[in-house]
Amino acid sequence: MMLKIKCPKCDVEGSLSLIEPSYHGPYKCWKCRELFTLNIESNVVKSCEPLSQEEFERHQHIESLKAKLKQR
Repeated sequence: MMLKIKCPKCDVEGSLSLIEPSYHGPYKCWKCRELFTLNIESNVVKSCEPLSQEEFERHQHIESLKAKLKQR
């Protein structure tokens, strides 16, 4: 499902393709490149909070470690 997301910083509408109706994780605006943490439940955006580059990199590192563990 394609979900429309309006950037809180620049008001540009972007889209996010989701397989599941719920999502909690990072989102980067395609226009202003600002980072956010999205919380989506039942295909509805519940929250969109600013995310620092450091927090984003930490999240990416954790996800890569999870992926490596699943391969074993």
